[in-house]
Amino acid sequence: MRAIGFGAAMVAATLLVQPVQAKSFTWAFNADILTLDPHASNNTFTNAFANNIYEGLTRHNAKIEIEPALAERWEIVSPTLWRFHLRRGVTFHDGTPFTADDVVFTWARINTQGALVRRTIGPVADVRKVDDHTVEFVTSQPYPVLLSSLTHFFVMSKTWAERNNATMSSNLSERQESPASRAANGTGPFRLRLREADTRTVLESNPTWWDRPSHNLTEVTYQPIRSAATRTAALLSGAIDATVELPLQDIARVEGDQRLHVVQGPELRTIYFGFDQYRDELLYSDVKGRNPFKDIRVRQAVYQAIDIEAIRRQVMRGNAWPAGMMASPFLTGAPQDLNDRLFPFDPEASRRLLREAGYPEGFSVGLSCPNDRYVYDERICLATIAMLGRVGIRVQPQIEPLNVWSRRVNQHDVSMFMLGHAGLPLADAWYVLSEVIQTKSATTGGLNSGRYSNPRIDDLTQAASRETDETRRRALMREAFEVERRDIAHVPLHQQPIVWAAKRGIELAQGPDNRLRLWLVRVP
Repeated sequence: MRAIGFGAAMVAATLLVQPVQAKSFTWAFNADILTLDPHASNNTFTNAFANNIYEGLTRHNAKIEIEPALAERWEIVSPTLWRFHLRRGVTFHDGTPFTADDVVFTWARINTQGALVRRTIGPVADVRKVDDHTVEFVTSQPYPVLLSSLTHFFVMSKTWAERNNATMSSNLSERQESPASRAANGTGPFRLRLREADTRTVLESNPTWWDRPSHNLTEVTYQPIRSAATRTAALLSGAIDATVELPLQDIARVEGDQRLHVVQGPELRTIYFGFDQYRDELLYSDVKGRNPFKDIRVRQAVYQAIDIEAIRRQVMRGNAWPAGMMASPFLTGAPQDLNDRLFPFDPEASRRLLREAGYPEGFSVGLSCPNDRYVYDERICLATIAMLGRVGIRVQPQIEPLNVWSRRVNQHDVSMFMLGHAGLPLADAWYVLSEVIQTKSATTGGLNSGRYSNPRIDDLTQAASRETDETRRRALMREAFEVERRDIAHVPLHQQPIVWAAKRGIELAQGPDNRLRLWLVRVP
């Protein structure tokens, strides 16, 4: 039996055989967390795991809605000044009281070298203490998504950090650890009991957590299991209680086991193809002296040559949600009515467009794809290569492991490429515009690997970044996404699936951000 969608905050199953007194929970994913340092990583899974130990002033619930966390309430004093009233009576796991001094200290730590979380905080210019339970955030410009940014402002204890020489963030890029890399002291629903890198991390319930727990767990064990086959085998054997990454090919097998349950829905992540639209001549092509992808007719030819329904049906086994724009409709501010496909699958139209663009015999191009990053990434690329070949675009496969592929796209060593973006950590459509579509600069377009540039989109994105009226902000974003669609700057494919599985009776709160919130898990 399969649950699909996110209409309910909780998706539950009914356990057949499980000791009533059991309050432990063991779960697995395909990789270990990179660090316990709450400020050193921009890795989605690592940050999600940390959020069970550390907390921000705000948090996202399973419906991707903003909720108060360490801040009880807030007000906008002026367009560039927010005042936050901190929750009283909160303590860190070591018993130290939580106060405004910890928020100010955290701001200073987030600004130390190696703190990759800094870029998610946006144009925050200063954090200052008003009194023990009030702080003010000063921004260099109006910043309407500050509340989303603060979900990753993980507050550390100033006293604990100073005592343990952890006032500086770890620096993963230089392989420099801080004492906070392997120890933790947050305010969250779980506290660290044991950390064995690449083997297991054990948490225990925080009995003094300020919130009313929805969970009933006393102990949580996380086990990284890299092999998909081994993960599934561990679930089937009962060695683990749940996995948050079940391979699509194993869904039927797990669903056929009456002891287990599959929970599935669309992820925020949109998978897409991009183009080098910057160079005058492609790096990987037999076309010399010009760049075919600078011609919108060629980009449209690629778009209409790809049978998105065949990919959904045959490659993804029916487990994908075709996309018509670059932002998931689950992201805050996403214009949902733009999610229909812009053009139909039409190979003959593709051939005609290529002839009109001056490529009657087609052309060759390299396609950069990962083989271990997204759900069935290599299979999607192989299917696309065959489809493009039928209209005369001869693809040179560049299918590589994550570390090689990511270096290639980050260095713009691509002509055509696959990428995916989830709009995280902000869970806001504006973040897709800023990171993927806006012109690449020192502060924007971090994942604009094709270096697409449209001044109108830049103006709209910048305006949306300052617009505090939500209706006007959404109108600005809508226009930006419309311009990108008309430009055919990218070819969106689909939102890939989230597939979790667990023993029956274990309640999981699956949201489209693919985060397991342990404080919402219940075992019988």
